[in-house]
Amino acid sequence: MKNSLIKYSALALISAFTMTSCASSKSADNTNLPIDILDRPADESSKKYDEANLDKLKSIIESEIAKEKCTTSSDWAFAPMGAKACGGPVSYIAYPKKLETSILTRIENYTQTMSEFNKKYGITSDCMMIAEPSGIRCQDEKAVLIY
Repeated sequence: MKNSLIKYSALALISAFTMTSCASSKSADNTNLPIDILDRPADESSKKYDEANLDKLKSIIESEIAKEKCTTSSDWAFAPMGAKACGGPVSYIAYPKKLETSILTRIENYTQTMSEFNKKYGITSDCMMIAEPSGIRCQDEKAVLIY
């Protein structure tokens, strides 16, 4: 009986150590462990970081414009946006005239940032000139450029 009591005590003790060690490894500080390259934050001097910054700037412009409904095309204007490596805009974007001051500042900032990006990373482009729109029409409460 003493032998079985000792065996059960030993088994209980081993189980307790195992459970404690497993629990402590889950709560351990994992800051020294390697991080998967995809989960690492982008280096602020990397091309990936700069591309994400460009995407963010463009998204801010587009979301600000998207808040406005187009009901009268004369209330809207358009501007060149982005910079091709060999010159000229990447595209044109329609914006509400009532937001002209803030939107044009953001568009100019985006265009300048893209130009700097192109120089920094030696980006090349097709050098085809983008046609300037001839006007704007409202379709389903959205501004559509006319070419």
